[in-house]
Amino acid sequence: MSMTAKDVVKFIKDNDVKSVDFKFMDFPGLWQHTTFPSREIDEAVFEEGQGFDGSSIRGWQPIHASDMLLIPDSSTMVIDPFYDRKTISLVCNIVDPITREGYSRDPRYIAQKAEAYLKSTGIGDTIYFGPEAEFFIFDDVRYSTKPGHSFFHVDSVEAQWNTGREENPNLGYKPRYKEGYFPVPPTDSYANLRNEMVGVMEDCGLHVECQHHEVATAGQAEIDMRFGSLVKMADDLNLFKYIIKNVARRNGKTATFMPKPVLDDNGSGMHCHQSIWKDGKPLFAGSGYGGMSETALHYIGGLLKHARAIAALVAPTTNSYKRLVPGFEAPVNLAYSSRNRSAAIRLPMYSASPKAKRIELRFPDPSCNPYIAFAAMAMAGMDGIQNKIDPGEPLDKDIYGLSPEELSEIPSLPSSLDEALAALEEDHEFLLKGDVFTEDVIETWIEYKRENEIDKVNKAPHPVEFELYYDI
Repeated sequence: MSMTAKDVVKFIKDNDVKSVDFKFMDFPGLWQHTTFPSREIDEAVFEEGQGFDGSSIRGWQPIHASDMLLIPDSSTMVIDPFYDRKTISLVCNIVDPITREGYSRDPRYIAQKAEAYLKSTGIGDTIYFGPEAEFFIFDDVRYSTKPGHSFFHVDSVEAQWNTGREENPNLGYKPRYKEGYFPVPPTDSYANLRNEMVGVMEDCGLHVECQHHEVATAGQAEIDMRFGSLVKMADDLNLFKYIIKNVARRNGKTATFMPKPVLDDNGSGMHCHQSIWKDGKPLFAGSGYGGMSETALHYIGGLLKHARAIAALVAPTTNSYKRLVPGFEAPVNLAYSSRNRSAAIRLPMYSASPKAKRIELRFPDPSCNPYIAFAAMAMAGMDGIQNKIDPGEPLDKDIYGLSPEELSEIPSLPSSLDEALAALEEDHEFLLKGDVFTEDVIETWIEYKRENEIDKVNKAPHPVEFELYYDI
């Protein structure tokens, strides 16, 4: 049963809770928090909120209009597993203190508007997402960029590149490149650590379906949660990442959701399973290709039509496009297929049940802001349904085995974040429906990414450039 404000206040008193942590999502996609002694929390806080400085949050308010309100959502209450004093955690929405309306740049508000828009269209009443967020577990990470040097160094006791290292003793059993999916221990040396992560997740109310080693060497992992509705799933994914990072840290490890931290091995993606339901019935099951309905195929058509634009929101870092290259199970060619994992959209064929019918978009990655990414995918798919966009013919061949002539007929994703942002500039009308995204949000996203990320990366001499050009 969902907790009310009254329930939360009672829980605090009955369980001797010492602190209350308010968590919220900044614009690019990092969880932020502020903590209050429990005596400061009463039912009124859930209506009136707590003030904070919005100008200090990335991509938000200017300094002359910095006051904002945090409004906690009582239904998100969970006991935070990482505080020494008993602390509960609440996810918050951001409200303008003058208008008392949701803040247009608040990612959670964008996601809530996407859910409301779905209902308003009559297409369905619930859109489900099932993200598969991959990550790496390292033993050490060091990086530095200064005028006279630039480097990164990641290491793992599991890394194949350490087979010859003096480890006093080196016990071997290090997964070979691209062979981490999925041998038993001792080659998989992180099975217990992942189980510990799963245990904390379950204690926090997350529904975990599976955990396993992933394809890459050096500790790549995946833990899968059961699908959930758009906003709830984004809330859960933030908690999921928080748990993974903190459980890793308390075990002397470090976890990263960076899409491509290791050269010449698989990167970390976040395949997103999606389906729309109405009145408790799945709308994606039918008699069409792959057992899909016309509604599902039109949804696919919308995703394929707007894929280049939404790439800027679902694969939103410069590093994302080091993963999105041929040959590493990250499809760059915009096609759909049943079972074929080299297509950008796969139709999973594990079950014939209508309830299991869904589509899987394979190019998102876990560096995204889940509220913004899920909302963007939903809006693209709904545009396909509304405009009956034909997805074209499915591609059941291995895309990587096609000739250059055949490949030239298949559209592809942008090859860089800059290219993706340009596509978003040209194609974002579908995101503005229902005031889900606003022109200000799109413009701010593009400006933030160009000024704070792309320009910084482009200006820095790269170590590989020394390898290529130092002796010129």
